[in-house]
Amino acid sequence: MRVAALQMVSSTQVQANLDRAAQALAQAADEGAELAVLPEYFCLLGQKDTDKLALAEPAGKGPLQDFLADQARRHRIWLAGGTVPLVGERAGRVSNTTLVFDPLGRQAARYDKIHLFRYTNDKESYDEARTLQAGGQAAHFELPSRDGHRWRVGLSVCYDLRFPELFRQLRADLLLVPSAFTHTTGEAHWEVLLRARAIENLAFVAAAAQGGLHDNGRRTWGHSMLIDPWGQVLAVQPEGAGMVIADLDASRLHERRRQLPALEHRVLP
Repeated sequence: MRVAALQMVSSTQVQANLDRAAQALAQAADEGAELAVLPEYFCLLGQKDTDKLALAEPAGKGPLQDFLADQARRHRIWLAGGTVPLVGERAGRVSNTTLVFDPLGRQAARYDKIHLFRYTNDKESYDEARTLQAGGQAAHFELPSRDGHRWRVGLSVCYDLRFPELFRQLRADLLLVPSAFTHTTGEAHWEVLLRARAIENLAFVAAAAQGGLHDNGRRTWGHSMLIDPWGQVLAVQPEGAGMVIADLDASRLHERRRQLPALEHRVLP
């Protein structure tokens, strides 16, 4: 199955971001991608964390969700739509939500980011809990690929990457990690965490990231990657807008799991 992870440097202008995402998705489809993954916050990295609240949509209705459904349908691809802000249960909070659409433009899965990022040093300070409402349930979907394999695809978002128990629960063949890692934490931990999640779950990983200097002054790490179940990096986009694309071989997945049946050897739940 050919998978594309799209890297963006999203701006404070929603329509410009959608236009860039549409161009990237068209390119991915032209290159034969069956599944495309957009990064976290593909639609907006605002001047303030609260800017995303103005974009919040009710589940199932809104221009951002319509955009994703239309792109999936237009290009006949499976599309994991990075994240979009959906109306939360509390005033002043939104869910940071990955929505997956099938090639007919139908919603196939929803995942609300569970773990909310907080980090402070002498130059930076982030606290997603000020604007986000945490999700509470793991999510996956089944993708019947043209290669004949029915892929179990697990969903996560960015900071979730630091919590391996979530990925164990997903029991997936392919793990998606749309992200907007900061440059500071990404430089230190991004690749090693992604490769660890691939190795310990004997699964492919597709990580689509924000990557560059944004017009709000924030700098993200980028390095979107596709990784195989042995932890080998198949493709990487270091910085700037771009795409990584590769064919994920289900037989390679089965062979690695046969050679090293670690998933069958688990003792603790």
